[in-house]
Amino acid sequence: MKVSNVSCQASVSRMHMVFGGTFKKVYEFLSTFITSGMRFLLNQQICPVLYHAGMVLLNSLLDTVPVRSSVDELVGIDYSLLKDPVVSTSNLDMEFRGAFFPLAEGNWSLLNQAVEPQLQEEERMVYVAFSEFFFDSAMESYFRAGALQLSLVGDKVPHDLDMLLRATYFGSIVLLSPAVIDSPLKLELQAMVPPRCTIKPSGTTISVTASVTIALVPPNQPEVQLSSMIMDARFNAKMTLRGKALRTHLDLRKFRIYSNQSALESLALIPLQTPLKAMLQVGVMPMLNQRTWRGVQIPLPEGINFVREVVKNHAGFLTIGADLHFAKGLREVINKNRPANARDPQASSAPPSSTAAVAAPPPP
Repeated sequence: MKVSNVSCQASVSRMHMVFGGTFKKVYEFLSTFITSGMRFLLNQQICPVLYHAGMVLLNSLLDTVPVRSSVDELVGIDYSLLKDPVVSTSNLDMEFRGAFFPLAEGNWSLLNQAVEPQLQEEERMVYVAFSEFFFDSAMESYFRAGALQLSLVGDKVPHDLDMLLRATYFGSIVLLSPAVIDSPLKLELQAMVPPRCTIKPSGTTISVTASVTIALVPPNQPEVQLSSMIMDARFNAKMTLRGKALRTHLDLRKFRIYSNQSALESLALIPLQTPLKAMLQVGVMPMLNQRTWRGVQIPLPEGINFVREVVKNHAGFLTIGADLHFAKGLREVINKNRPANARDPQASSAPPSSTAAVAAPPPP
């Protein structure tokens, strides 16, 4: 993110000076020459100073904004501007892309079919809107990166669940060879399609459809599949903003397993509903929340954080309002990041001042 051009048209069109002291009459006699000289000097200074502030100082601050960066070892995020900022008397509106992408597919992008967020609140200094596209692109990216799968083998499978699964598939297990019967049990969950986010005024939900595979894994032999089923899960998602990080906490809301082979097999899976749900809540949810609670960084310059956050859900998007806290002084951040050879506002790269009139207010 960079300011690439600054246009300036400014000059002092009128100046009034009041003199006092012993030589008051002399200064008043020479006031025309003095004010003309000072106006000339000021006119030469205005645009170079503004140019330096925009092209050097402001860009030094914007250089600290993470526009395109990695979230973790699998996924990155793109906050590039979609169009020029819109400036009004009371607001500065900026439209960011806000899209995740797999690091292995840097040019991949998800088609944005979400509703366009609308911001109307004004109680806080800053409002950020996140559409369903923001969260869908994150889950699609992790899906494409192969992260939405979990495999539990042997001791990783909870003991009670291991016993229940062996009892459920006892009829299939006893028909196997003795070398396979006592083999470690494997439970594998894998998302079949990218999860989807739904944002409503009542809350935010994440819907996941995954395959559940149960198998025996004998040493040095191919695994023996006992069953394969489909899992539908729905999670409540609570969004919070801490500092610069947007964080998510997930709670399992609904859970259902069924067979894609026959209705009769689906009935046989009913006893597994409760223990598998408990396994998700105890074994899987903490791992998911550990990852989502790390959060993703919101593009803010260095030294600025969000405080007093307020989250509000709408149809298709959510908004987060916050005030800004300057953990560091702007001068400190600018001096730290600006080039060493760009200290002089009178640099030769500054454009000349122009002659458009900007009237200075008269003195009281």
